[in-house]
Amino acid sequence: MLAGAAQAGETLDKIKSRGQIKVGVGTLPGFFSPDSNGKWQGFFIDFGRALAITVFNDPDKVEFTSSSPQQRLPALQAGEFDVLLSGVTQTITRSFKLGFHFGPIIFYDGQGLLVAKSLGVSKGSELDGATIGVQSGTTGELNIADFFRKNGKKFTPVVIEDTKEFVSALETGRVDALTQDASDLALKRAQFAKPDDFLLLPERLSKEPLAPAIRAGDDQWLEIVNWTVYATIQAEEFGITKENVDSFLTSEDPAIKRFLGVDPSLGGAIGLDPKFAYNIIKSLGNYGEIFERNIGKSTPVGFERGYNQPWTQGGLLYSPPFR
Repeated sequence: MLAGAAQAGETLDKIKSRGQIKVGVGTLPGFFSPDSNGKWQGFFIDFGRALAITVFNDPDKVEFTSSSPQQRLPALQAGEFDVLLSGVTQTITRSFKLGFHFGPIIFYDGQGLLVAKSLGVSKGSELDGATIGVQSGTTGELNIADFFRKNGKKFTPVVIEDTKEFVSALETGRVDALTQDASDLALKRAQFAKPDDFLLLPERLSKEPLAPAIRAGDDQWLEIVNWTVYATIQAEEFGITKENVDSFLTSEDPAIKRFLGVDPSLGGAIGLDPKFAYNIIKSLGNYGEIFERNIGKSTPVGFERGYNQPWTQGGLLYSPPFR
């Protein structure tokens, strides 16, 4: 694969030798969680299956392992995973100092604040003097400190490692607010006994671009991750779905013919199965289908697409050309 790659890819060699990809994930319904049969389901899980299709043309040749925010990056560095799909925020420190590379941003999130409505606040700057629960090992600890410093306000951080304790801290009144990625807070509120008693404040304290992370130094594996994600994004831009993908096989559009492998020249040039994009879409659907199926408006999670729409629809999703 990738005959012209600048650096040999030992990760792919190990994956092929063991016969499956090892993926680190979190535990959050809609994003990554096992179903009643123990089979992992979720938004990020589908991208792990897409990688397995690119490498093996088999969505089940992948092993998912949950890890805590504190454990996930050291575990990746130690070689326990081939890729992290656990909602890792891409930062310059993680790239340069810690030695990780990141694939395309899969989910655009932002840090939010969840408060009890009885507190009577409508924005974060009104939380002067509040106690705020933050989960250790996340960028949230630094972001919340920056936010209060910028606004000239004070707060008392309550750092909580255990996820269950983090969720219960607001309900029990241990803290005045919780801060975490807004998507995570929305899910946690849904778990409360009286979710309507709590309010997710509308402002976002940070940019949280969530992207696949791999160990630095393996150009070949990085490109496989990149183009697997781009295939789902490009398919949505083309209007190609799980249901209609076969009808596009007779398209006269040369860009679509290259994308789906009808014209095999592209696959031969990059060393991948010319039909890898077709195989992903046929099995899992395009980015929009993956989003709506797992975390969209019709699901219990109920997210709007927002920034997570194609650039042609006002969002930030953009794939380089498949040529």
